[in-house]
Amino acid sequence: MSTAAQRLRFWITSSRPGLWFPTVWLYLLPLGGTAPWGSPAFWVGLLHVTLPLNLLVYGWNDLVDRETDRLNPRKGNALFGARGDDAELASLPWAMAVASGLGFGAVALLDGPRQLLVAAGTVAVCWLYNREPGGWRGRPPLELLCQIGYLLVVPLSAWLNDAPLPPLATWAYLALFTAQAQLMGEVMDVDPDRQSGRRTTATDLGVKRTKGLIVAVVTAEAALAFWVFHDALFGGALVAFVAWLLLDLFVLFGERRYSLGWMKALGVISNVMAGATMIYVWRTGCLL
Repeated sequence: MSTAAQRLRFWITSSRPGLWFPTVWLYLLPLGGTAPWGSPAFWVGLLHVTLPLNLLVYGWNDLVDRETDRLNPRKGNALFGARGDDAELASLPWAMAVASGLGFGAVALLDGPRQLLVAAGTVAVCWLYNREPGGWRGRPPLELLCQIGYLLVVPLSAWLNDAPLPPLATWAYLALFTAQAQLMGEVMDVDPDRQSGRRTTATDLGVKRTKGLIVAVVTAEAALAFWVFHDALFGGALVAFVAWLLLDLFVLFGERRYSLGWMKALGVISNVMAGATMIYVWRTGCLL
């Protein structure tokens, strides 16, 4: 494999294709059962929220967490992200700038300058999370607040595809969803984070209490699904997820760490479930 091909592979891996599903999920959500399949703008936006946007978000994080990542057994693959050497990491800023510049530039050309607000907001959240010193990634629970930055994908999609913005309850559900995803990642990474001296909500609370917090967050999501969105199927799926989390907490694992094989299995299962819920939420518009 040529050096150029190796570098391209590293950049793609740094964007964590196994974690593209949240941004794609959020992109489709406001379209509520319809999609302008014949619109170039739709496809440009969909492409942008995959590699370019995720390379900016995760690549920036990889630059500041390089020491932690070298201790992290789940890094070094497309599912959870690259583990780059110094030369590879040095190439990331240029790749991030070019990819995100082209992506946001194309979206702004198609929709107008309001998309530059989304771009500015995305960069601001990434900077707040990753800045050195004092980045919120190491100041729990502020790192959970930064996950709300993912919700900028929603106005990007709505504006680009001429769809209305979701109601307030949808934003509340999505904020819970992003916090849940962050907490689950922190549980997996609690040991390398502690070894490198990084503080997170999971390192502060401990594995068992963090899992309890995840149960509470998903229970709140289920409550919204039943009593605000009135969708028994979606709510029932969340209740089943709560049941699994309780089984994990009290029977299967508790304080014990997941094996690398189990973490990879959870990553694959997460993608399958995300794909199923993505289609359901988009087709039914149940969260709108």
